[in-house]
Amino acid sequence: MAVNAAERSAMDRALQLATRGPRGANPQVGAVILSPDGTVLAEGWHQGAGTPHAEVDALSKLAPGDARGATAVVTLEPCNHTGRTGPCAVALIEAGVARVVYALDDPGAESGGGAERLRAAGVDVDSGEQADAAHALIDGWLTAQRLGRPHITVKWAQSLDGRAAAADGSSQWITGPAARADVHHRRAEADAIVVGTGTVLADDPALTARDGDALLSHQPVPVVIGSRPTPTDAAVHRHPHSPLFYDTHDLHAVTADLHARGIQRVFVEGGPTLASAFIQAGLADRVLAYIAPVLLGGDKLALGDIGVASIDHARRLTIDEWVPLGPDLLAVARPAAPTDPQNQNEGAA
Repeated sequence: MAVNAAERSAMDRALQLATRGPRGANPQVGAVILSPDGTVLAEGWHQGAGTPHAEVDALSKLAPGDARGATAVVTLEPCNHTGRTGPCAVALIEAGVARVVYALDDPGAESGGGAERLRAAGVDVDSGEQADAAHALIDGWLTAQRLGRPHITVKWAQSLDGRAAAADGSSQWITGPAARADVHHRRAEADAIVVGTGTVLADDPALTARDGDALLSHQPVPVVIGSRPTPTDAAVHRHPHSPLFYDTHDLHAVTADLHARGIQRVFVEGGPTLASAFIQAGLADRVLAYIAPVLLGGDKLALGDIGVASIDHARRLTIDEWVPLGPDLLAVARPAAPTDPQNQNEGAA
């Protein structure tokens, strides 16, 4: 049975409803229940871990029997497992829903399979409606599900000769205003911003995402890694979110804990030591290198030891984009796949 105009309109609405839910350990999902003639009977969305899923939230607004013969339009395949809440597929079946239209398959090994369960119960199921829009909405959650940890961006600014600071340690500002504004908008796309204690003690950063002096609407949670204590009057304590502190150098343990907290996207901005540690640990899914047309010389390198003993072990990258930012240039890159031509060893030019 083809998706009709009322169901397409309901999917538009379900996607809007999904955005009301928080980004976190669970995906943002919206649902609309339609009568057989296409009238909207109820709406719902997932409001966070431990709360009813979108389908159940919508069904809860109907009297018993009101959903019999109805169509449920959902942005994600109804789940098929019991966690903090019961399976949504079962709830729809028990409510008498006759048809389900959803956008994306649930990728979970345990939670997936709801469509099959619905069909086995005689419910008509149609999938893939506005899948691209639904994917864009929960891309961070899907990536975290695939990786088993947050997606990690490692950012640094450098001179043309690869330095992060002058010989005396001064580094403000290597790049210009356009590059710095770009950094702040990319911070706002992340769920957490990570620095080391060295950066906190040396620069006392606010770790906020700003447009000029104004805070942007979304703020990443500040994360500080390292054993040295952070002063009680440090700017990070005035952040809109309470900072997280990790007295460890085990980055895998840190990212595992962030994942458990529902953090989907991490922005690493902690200076050469921390950036190098994340790259050496294989915890860099994307690199943002802001390159300024300035020469500094000296030994204040933008990256330190990343475990490359010879050119054969070089960490090859695939450039996704070169972005001009005033006089500066941003390289947006990711680790090259083993089969990527850029990952093949090349002789000296």
